[in-house]
Amino acid sequence: MQRVLPASHTLPLYDVAATRAIEARAQTSLGAGILMQRAGLALARLALALAPHARGIWVAAGPGNNGGDGFEAAMHLQRWGKRVAVSSLADAGSQPADAREAMQRAIAAGVTISNSPQIGFAPDLAIDALLGIGARRAPDDLVASWMRRLNALTCAVLAADLPSGLHADTGVALGADGVSATHTLSLLTLKPGLFTSAGRDVCGEVWFDRLDLDNPQTPPTAWLSGASDLHTLMPVRRHAQHKGSFGDVTIVGGAAGMSGAALLAARAALAAGAGRVYVDLLDNHGPRHDSQRPELMFRPGWAGSAPELLGAAVVVCGCGAGDAVREVLPKLLSHVRRLLLDADALNALAADTQLQSLLAARAGRGHVTLLTPHPLEAARLLGCSAAQVQADRIGAATRLADTWNCVVVLKGSGSVIAAPGRTPSLNPTGNAALAGAGTGDVLAGWMGGWWSQSGAQASVTGAFDVARGGVYLHGMAAHQIHRGALRAGDLIERMHALNRDLGDLNDSND
Repeated sequence: MQRVLPASHTLPLYDVAATRAIEARAQTSLGAGILMQRAGLALARLALALAPHARGIWVAAGPGNNGGDGFEAAMHLQRWGKRVAVSSLADAGSQPADAREAMQRAIAAGVTISNSPQIGFAPDLAIDALLGIGARRAPDDLVASWMRRLNALTCAVLAADLPSGLHADTGVALGADGVSATHTLSLLTLKPGLFTSAGRDVCGEVWFDRLDLDNPQTPPTAWLSGASDLHTLMPVRRHAQHKGSFGDVTIVGGAAGMSGAALLAARAALAAGAGRVYVDLLDNHGPRHDSQRPELMFRPGWAGSAPELLGAAVVVCGCGAGDAVREVLPKLLSHVRRLLLDADALNALAADTQLQSLLAARAGRGHVTLLTPHPLEAARLLGCSAAQVQADRIGAATRLADTWNCVVVLKGSGSVIAAPGRTPSLNPTGNAALAGAGTGDVLAGWMGGWWSQSGAQASVTGAFDVARGGVYLHGMAAHQIHRGALRAGDLIERMHALNRDLGDLNDSND
């Protein structure tokens, strides 16, 4: 058993279909009931570790195999001297065989089982074993009422496999009454829904037990990013290197009244380690100097430069760009080899089929594009609603990547990083402290700064690695902030400090 977050290495995630296949092979190998027995024992061990002095424990058990896991856990906890009460929704006539046998073992151990959530004592710990990974719709009124009762408790709530009412593949809340757990023990596999959409809010601390099985041979549905993704993005700088060794970044954006967005992106690119950072403000009356970061070089009209100059730099376009970005996008799309499009650049693309044609042609010329939409921007590009994007974040990011042959960062809780032909990644870091103006500009600029250091050759792999690592570090900067917002300017400094500290840690481990 392991605590999942923070993850030091990438971890595989499996959707329901893949998990079912892994489960079926394991049951064929082990025999009936063995997986459920292991799951129940793991659940009981974690319950005991979380509340070693608990006197009374309530298990809310559903009608399926998730309820069977709860019965197995109750049996062990009863044998270990705890007072255990199980409230069961099971119908003996339709109960799965393994769950029915688990219930009989619990009864034999002396566990009190009833069909009412009224248990006669205030529990010191509760186990949510109501609904498993098969849930696909909002629960009926009876199940929902039990979920509300779990949420009303003041004690810790441990969810078996995933909190009841959470979609295992998408992280979408199935109705308004889903369980908000303080801890979740994911069994056999880690599920994508635990780490995106509503998952992070309702799972509490996530634990994982593979139930004494070897790593499955089934390809994962997605990967959960880990700190190891940052290692290659922070190489040791050799003494003989110079600023030209670390590439050029140009920020194109900052229309009238929005120059701050472009400056935030530029400062972030500089903090990420780019050798030189240029700023092409689309506001003809905007500033021509940054007193906070005089290292930045302002180049009005740079987006109209010769193709060879455009192709040599990493370009981050769209931050605070407004409608003015439409004039510069055709040339950038045609000639920039490494192009990151954010914010207003994405909105311009969504509204202009000619720009879309230029975007679609880039990959055929060996050019690489990185798109960084939030859900509404993604919806505009896909021609759907933001709600539809949020209903399947992994699917939406994958469709964007495949449609435009681009690397995509779909921002939000559990940001999704997707690229054509690659298994997508979910980012586990970050929180709503980043939900403020300018933090997306910082992310775009930072990724541009890292991308510039990956060499002059444009590659999807390089962009994918930069996106995965950049989003991870961006989220890490907010890790210790649980209330209030992190200002975008302060975010740059926190990322810079983390980048330096993690680089030093990597050096010590080499």
